Amino acid sequence: MVGSSHEALHRIFQKDPALLTRALQQVLDVPFPEPYDFAGMNVDLTEIEPAERRVDTLLRAETDEGSYLLVVESQGKPDERKRGSWPYYLSYLYEKYRCEPVLIVVTQSSATARWASQPIHLGVRGRPSMTVRPFVLGPDNVPVIATEREARQDPPLAALSAMTHGRGRHAPAILEALAAALRTIDRDSAAVLVQFVDSCLADDQVRQMWRDLMTAMQYFWRHPLAQEVREEGREEGRIQAQAKMTLDILEWRGIQVPDAVRERVESCTDSGQLTVWAERAVHAATADDLFEAGRE
Repeated sequence: MVGSSHEALHRIFQKDPALLTRALQQVLDVPFPEPYDFAGMNVDLTEIEPAERRVDTLLRAETDEGSYLLVVESQGKPDERKRGSWPYYLSYLYEKYRCEPVLIVVTQSSATARWASQPIHLGVRGRPSMTVRPFVLGPDNVPVIATEREARQDPPLAALSAMTHGRGRHAPAILEALAAALRTIDRDSAAVLVQFVDSCLADDQVRQMWRDLMTAMQYFWRHPLAQEVREEGREEGRIQAQAKMTLDILEWRGIQVPDAVRERVESCTDSGQLTVWAERAVHAATADDLFEAGRE
């Protein structure tokens, strides 16, 4: 199970390597050739020396223009040591495999993105012997995918949007759009994306909203994350947890919940009815839409 945003931000590209190509082409406007094959590679770049060096994710992309090594680094904050290790990674990989290495840094922080995008010059000032220019994916360039139509077109990119913008004001709309898009793909792939997003949501309220949305969908229960959600539900009682989830979804979406609606939901003991109301809460315009005539 992915337990941190650091892991999720690079492992999503292991799950869908083509997402990395789309990010280079569509987000960063890099004319990267279309790969016809990908292969995961050993991330250990340690030589005989005792210093251990590992990249986060390493993929080999085969294209009509030749082979590329895609080096993905997840970066939480600036780390000046990387200005030495990143050039090492690229030169080592080129020497070992004799194909072009490409460095992509992924971050949730705008400040870290600005730091990581600065060229690394090695050598004489003004006439460096080596210059490394990382490609950076972060909240300033990864698109905000906040509509169901956009999310359905590319669910993995929608997940990356949620992972990089999960701290911003667009988070609720992004998560709702992604939740709808996940219904359109196979359950196993959706469950993996669910976990990646969950690992990257640092705000407790936003993370709880995401878990409530996923609970309402009721399709990823075999996933380890579902066990954690289930345990939370047992503590409060299954029926009470369903009622709370429905009201929480409305409140986190900014919908006012009148006392009469709250009382009706909290007094309901029908699990099936609560499930229907929770699903409606995801798209309701008002709290009364939970009980819309003809949809009971």
